[in-house]
Formats: sequence, structure tokens, C-alpha cells
Amino acid sequence: MASTLYPPAAVARYNGVARTLHWAIALAILFNLFTGIFGESFEDVWASMPSHKATGLLILVLSIARIGWRLLWKRPDYPAGFSAFQRKVAAATHGTFYLLMLILPVTGWIFSSAGKYPLSFYGLFAIPKLPFTKGMAIVDAAHETHELLGYGFAALVVLHIAAAVYHQWVLKDGTLQRML
Repeated sequence: MASTLYPPAAVARYNGVARTLHWAIALAILFNLFTGIFGESFEDVWASMPSHKATGLLILVLSIARIGWRLLWKRPDYPAGFSAFQRKVAAATHGTFYLLMLILPVTGWIFSSAGKYPLSFYGLFAIPKLPFTKGMAIVDAAHETHELLGYGFAALVVLHIAAAVYHQWVLKDGTLQRML
């Protein structure tokens, strides 16, 4: 998708694999944030937790693939004019995203493993439970961590989207085109 604001050669873009993983994970995260925060509200209409759990594990697998790809492939340079501060904030934000994309699915898997319901990948196959049971301190800690970090993740997603909009429409520096 070529931008009308920037000539195509002016923006160094992430490669196709990185962009595909970004958007697939982003959509999965938005789904999980929505079902995690609001799932109880529509529980009588749709039991979203099995899909939430399966999507969490999908996020974990895709995130591992994305991190692996990131280690093998050099990201494009920042747009011209990015200050040292902006580079540090961008690096810290992306690092936090990667951590949350790993920690949230793992904490969810831990406390779901202690539950009475089987884990399934969208009904296609069973997901093995981890060796944890109710009453274990790690299960309680994982549940609390999952909830707290989930809200933090939602806030970070809002900030990330706001930053993309700010770069696109206020600074007009081509940052958004890097991932389109």
C-alpha cells in the first residue's frame, strides 16, 4: 500500500514476514483483550474463554516465531529525524510488548492448567496441561499476574495506537508505513 504522504522509497519497511506476524499477533491480542476484559459480560450469549485460551496459546507460538524472525532479520532503520529519546521509547515499548506477548500466555496457561476444563486449540486438538493444581502459590500468582498485566497490556496497546496515529497525522514522518 503506497502512501500519498511519502514516496515509497522514502520509508524503510519491515519485510513481509515481520509485517504478517505483527498484524496476525495484533488482531489476536485485540481479540484476547476484548474477551479477557469483557468476556463475562456476554457469557450467557457466548462462552468466549475456550477461544480466549486457544488464542492466547496462538499468540505465544506466533510471538516465539516473531522473536526468532527478529533475531534473524535486521529491522529497518528508524525514520530520519527520530531523536535518541524517541528511539529509546520505541525500543522500550517494543521490548515490553515482546515480554507481555510471552508472559501473558504463559501465566494464562499455568492457571488454566489447574482448572477442571480441558484445554483445546479451537476444538482441533487438546493442549496439554502444565503440572499445576489449584491451591498452588504459582497458580494464584499466575492468575493475579495475568489479570494485572492484561490491563497494562490494554493500556500499552492504546498508547501504541495513539503513537502510530500521532506519527502518521501530526509528525507525518512515515513511521506507520514501516508496518503497512
